[in-house]
Amino acid sequence: MQKKDSSPNQEKQQRPKRKRISGGLTPKQPRWEGGYRPEKPRREGSYRPEKPNRKTAPKAKQPKIPGEIRLNKLIANSGLCSRREADTYITSGLVTVNGKVADQLGVKVTPEDDVRVNGQRIKGEPKTYIIMNKPKGYVTTMDDKHAEKSVMDLIAGKCEQRVFPVGRLDKMSMGVLLFTNDGALTEKLTHPSYNRKKIYQVRLDKNLKKSDMEKLVSGIKLQDGPMHVDMISYIDGDEKEIGLEIHSGKNRIVRRLFEALGYKVKKLDRVYFAGLTKKNLKRGQWRFLTKEEIAMLKTGFYD
Repeated sequence: MQKKDSSPNQEKQQRPKRKRISGGLTPKQPRWEGGYRPEKPRREGSYRPEKPNRKTAPKAKQPKIPGEIRLNKLIANSGLCSRREADTYITSGLVTVNGKVADQLGVKVTPEDDVRVNGQRIKGEPKTYIIMNKPKGYVTTMDDKHAEKSVMDLIAGKCEQRVFPVGRLDKMSMGVLLFTNDGALTEKLTHPSYNRKKIYQVRLDKNLKKSDMEKLVSGIKLQDGPMHVDMISYIDGDEKEIGLEIHSGKNRIVRRLFEALGYKVKKLDRVYFAGLTKKNLKRGQWRFLTKEEIAMLKTGFYD
């Protein structure tokens, strides 16, 4: 039998093997103070469906009236009630605009309109902004009427305007908490799409493993989706004392992340929120924000 001549075209070319990097952080991601920080912080996982190919005619935009806002927002900003309670007043027929009953949600008004709730004229209150170093054992929700201690008790009788907590800190958590009657600013600081930076100091029931640090940065799947921290490290070399930065504002997110890995949070202290710290404020103390701090919050130039 004749042997087949092998030609260069018939020979299989060997491709160089690709180097794989084992799971965890890539070499480009620097370690810092015994912790980890991704090169580019990721936002919470989201899904955006593809837009259909069909072309639809654009909706005609109605001209905006200067200063026009939703009726429920105007009522809430006056300090009379929350926005949810304002909706109830509206649908119950207790609200009038320029003498006519306004019982439909979504109605828009201007500050010049005569708005009344149960006959009482709504007047816009001056905007008030407060920062507190929240102590442990106080609730921040306004709906818990059976709570023994509320953060509102700490400012009761000392602030003329009715203000509301911005976001939440659970009962056993401490640290930076804002109050205001500025509904527009509250929306900017609490809506998930804005992803405001928060820094926490956490004490755990046991030492935090380096491998679990990596998991917290790369992401952990919780019931409401994958979550991650942006930075994490030990504090002063103590592996139970943890400092972390996170942008998610979901309820009990820090506690839930550690619980998912088998840790219990013994202490949770928010030391930074939206450019503000609790410097010079003892537990339970509060103060009004300065003009510079208010301007910073409104512009958003702090993260």
